[in-house]
Amino acid sequence: MESNIIFDSFNRQSTIVKRYGFKEKNVKTILNKSKENRSIFLGDYSLNPYLGCSFNCNYCYINGSKYADSTNSFFIKSNAPDILRTQLKKKAKNRQRAVILIGSATDPYIDIERELFLTRDILKVINRFKFPVHIVTKSDLILRDIDILEKINQNSILPDDIGNLKSKVLVTFSFSTLDEKIANLFEKSAPNIKRRIKAMKTLKNKKFLVGVSLMPLLPYISDTEVAIDEILAKFKDIGCDYLFGGSLTLFGDSANDSKTKYYNLIKEHFPDVLDKTKKLFDNKEYPNLSYQNKIYKRLATCSEKYGIKNSII
Repeated sequence: MESNIIFDSFNRQSTIVKRYGFKEKNVKTILNKSKENRSIFLGDYSLNPYLGCSFNCNYCYINGSKYADSTNSFFIKSNAPDILRTQLKKKAKNRQRAVILIGSATDPYIDIERELFLTRDILKVINRFKFPVHIVTKSDLILRDIDILEKINQNSILPDDIGNLKSKVLVTFSFSTLDEKIANLFEKSAPNIKRRIKAMKTLKNKKFLVGVSLMPLLPYISDTEVAIDEILAKFKDIGCDYLFGGSLTLFGDSANDSKTKYYNLIKEHFPDVLDKTKKLFDNKEYPNLSYQNKIYKRLATCSEKYGIKNSII
């Protein structure tokens, strides 16, 4: 299906739209200024082509949070390429250079992207105005857009303060575990781990910067010293450029909220860690600070062991 398809026509034909109930949403802006200069994801502006995520991971912080209704509320920002064209044209004219972070809240390569090509159209606009990109995803569908990513890597202009980066295209793949059985419980609708790792290898061969986000690590499941060591050993073999991680965040108390969904899964499949997990959160959205620091220390120690940077720069 052509990338310039009219949304209304697409809406009538798409089986994915019918399956998930996607709706059109026109936006006034598509770029969101990062609150933290040079944050962990190195994005000056974040951009999300979609609202809602068909991967619908059971631990996803969106469900029950203030950031969106839920991952089951699906919207297509159908005017995003036009709005982005206007915004980037102005920035380029004023010689404002920035890294565009794609996928901070919703994966840009969810199922509907296979038919709609909205993320691909956005990448074309980004390339036109020579902006570097950082894409965060769980999907190997990104391989479809290698041709545009290569153009971005060749043509774009980095901000002066990070002008020494080896690539103007960064791709971060998200994992919570490397155990396929565990992944199938918590993120069963996402592309499986083998596909993600294969995509990482392909993108590495294209000389892009390719890293890993272990956000979230699952308490008492994928956050142990042994589990983290096994994970980093695997990514060392792949040639991962950087890696960062963090603890689980759980919001809400309703049936479809992340905290309820996560606890129900733990109760069914890992009952021996249910009480420990609840105690870790103590009715809050975040685990206690002591636990968080322990996770960061484990990641830092293991990153040093395997010679993997635990930050992009």
